[in-house]
Order: sequence, then structure tokens, then C-alpha cells
Amino acid sequence: MDDHRSNCRCRKPPCPNLKVAPMSEPAPIVLVVDDEIQIRRFLRTGFELNGFVVHEAGTGAEAIRTATLRPIDLVIVDLGLPDMDGAEVVERIRSWSSVPIIVLSVRSTEAQKVHLLELGADDYVVKPFGMAELLARVRVALRRQMRAVSGEPTVKAGPLTIDLAARAVLLNDKRLTLTPKEYRLLQVLAQHAGNVVTHQHLLKEVWGSIHVHDTHYLRIFVRKLRQKIEPHPDTPKILVTELGVGYRLVQSGAEGDAGAWSDTNAPAKSET
Repeated sequence: MDDHRSNCRCRKPPCPNLKVAPMSEPAPIVLVVDDEIQIRRFLRTGFELNGFVVHEAGTGAEAIRTATLRPIDLVIVDLGLPDMDGAEVVERIRSWSSVPIIVLSVRSTEAQKVHLLELGADDYVVKPFGMAELLARVRVALRRQMRAVSGEPTVKAGPLTIDLAARAVLLNDKRLTLTPKEYRLLQVLAQHAGNVVTHQHLLKEVWGSIHVHDTHYLRIFVRKLRQKIEPHPDTPKILVTELGVGYRLVQSGAEGDAGAWSDTNAPAKSET
């Protein structure tokens, strides 16, 4: 299996303003998996205009074969494939590769999202969607992968800075005092910054496997953590709720969250 892993690379993502990557930097390679040729053409055009190299697959089998034989930096996969469910594609690629995977689907139930994230998908985009939203999510996934590979120790979320190497958390450059559980919770979220982390994953990582259904623990500690890291805890912009799924640490510089730090935006109501 390990011989396949070398085919999946993670290189520097395109610059935030959607310009084509400099010639000195290799373009990120995206595998687009969808049985509808019109959608594949739409995605190919959008990605190529923004400096990506695109490979296409119309079936699950073709996607797995391409991901095995070609260097791929990120996979975009639709759930409704003719030969197998896209969830199987996610599971099979994840069994030997850490390449970021983003799922596209008209299915939008909370249970479906949780299932796919637990299988190993990095993000989930509901159809119909805009190319700008998808590009922003792609950049977040690539940055996260790049940080994991490079071991980058610092994560920024608006006015919040998390130095994972020093185990230090600063809000507006002032060091915060967190309990061990609060820090561990924030640490797990920071390690997945920009992506949704499910309730079950957080509970397992912070409290252990026997507590994966004790969501009341999580609600209590999220509320406590917000009181310390959010300038306005009742309208959180740093640690946000993904209803029925989990929580997400909003990373600075993600275009999909470009307005998150502006006071002129109408904040989402806190749901713990």
C-alpha cells in the first residue's frame, strides 16, 4: 500500500487572490470525479483558470485507478456515481492516502455529512454551489495538508493565535489561561483548522472512546472556551457550530470566511 502513497502530493496552494501560481511553483493537481460531463467541464474550467492541473474520472473505478497511478494533490468526488457510491471511493482512497478529499452531493442530511467525514472526507459541499465557494474550501484543505506535512506549529484564527509547539494561546497578543481540557479541545480544532470536526471525533480525542456519545461534555466546554477566545462569545466567529455535525475553527485567510472578522457582518446565532 505504501508504494501508492507517494503518488499523492501536497504542494503549495494557489495564492489567495485566485491568480495563477508562479511558473516556479508546480501547479496543484486536482482529480474531479463526477459522472456528469457538464459538471466536469465546469469544474475543469474553474480550476484551470485559477492555476490548477485537472484530471477527470466519470466512475468510481476510474477515480481509484487514477489516484493510484497519477500524482494527485486533492480529490473532488460526487456521491452519485454509476458503478459505486462516492462514499466507497472516499473510504478506499483514504485507506492508503492522506490526500484531501472534498465531497459534492445534492444529499445534505446531517447524518450523511457525519458519515462521510467519519469515513475520511475533509469537507462536504452541497449542490448547487458556486465556484468561488469550492475554490475557498479547496485552498483550506490544501493549506491544512501542507501544514500537516511541514509541521507548521502556529494557527491563526482572526485575533486568536495558537502556537502548538509552545502550547500557547494568545488573543490580541495577550496570553490566555486555559485548563488542560480546554487547551486539548482547542488543539484538536486547530489541527483541523478550517474544516469541520465531528462531535464524535472531538469527544474521542479529548475525553476518550468511552465518551463518544457524551455530547453534553462538549457543549459545556465549547461554551467555556468561547468565553475565553471569542471577543463576543454570544455571536462566535472563531469557533463556529456546524449544526448536527460538529465544530469548526475559522482560520484566517480562508476566502470562504473572508468577512468573518468584520463587525459589519450579521453574526450567526450561537448554537452549542
